[in-house]
Amino acid sequence: MNSKLEEIALEMRKNIIMQLYSAGSGHPGGSLSAADIIAFLYFEEMNIPSFSDPNRDRFVLSKGHAAPALYSALAEKGSIDKGELITLRKLGSRLQGHPSMGIDGIEVPTGSLGLGLSAAVGMALAAKLDGAPYRTYALCGDGEIQEGIVWEALMAASHYGLGSLTVIVDNNGLQIDGPVSDVMSPYPIAQKAIAFGFDAFECSGHSFDSLREAFAKAKASPKPAMVIAETVKGKGVGFMENDVGWHGKAPNKEEYEQAMACLEG
Repeated sequence: MNSKLEEIALEMRKNIIMQLYSAGSGHPGGSLSAADIIAFLYFEEMNIPSFSDPNRDRFVLSKGHAAPALYSALAEKGSIDKGELITLRKLGSRLQGHPSMGIDGIEVPTGSLGLGLSAAVGMALAAKLDGAPYRTYALCGDGEIQEGIVWEALMAASHYGLGSLTVIVDNNGLQIDGPVSDVMSPYPIAQKAIAFGFDAFECSGHSFDSLREAFAKAKASPKPAMVIAETVKGKGVGFMENDVGWHGKAPNKEEYEQAMACLEG
């Protein structure tokens, strides 16, 4: 199972780099850091018989600038033709810089940081009111959770007892202005989530065994849950790793070739 997930995550990373090079703009760092998490969700954790099934699990990419990672997963899932990936950020393309509607697997447009989580809380509340079996997953960035609306959403999820909601924090430690802890520290994240009525589980965001264990605990919890996944910004491309300069910059031709060589090697 892990080897298959590793293959999918590698293909996703290659497609992320290809999309960004083709577009000439975008966000490699946070897309690469989230690739393993999104691969695990779409290819093991979430129940999606089809994207038209009303009881499918929902995924919301609250950190919408990591759209290339989501598009890559949807391409592997068959919702997007892989040939369409090179249209990222092009005029008239469905694949905009942040997710927008009109693509199977995209539940809500995101990009204004913090708002995606609020939408996910609404989905989980709807499931509870309707007695529906689906679960809702929302992926946030560690810089994103500096937003006040995030904590309002967490408070609401706890108040309404939304045990079918799992919030994931891609904790790569960097945001556009530098280290998250220097810009506006949200740490300790787990203790804050617990104080807001969540169960919180920490794991490695690049180990499928660690992710599997954390999500199993989250699913077993009667409370809304938060999975705090420790990740590396730019994971998989050596010269991009832990370099804040790659938060929102596309590779040029030489860098593209170097990045692909890293991934293929």
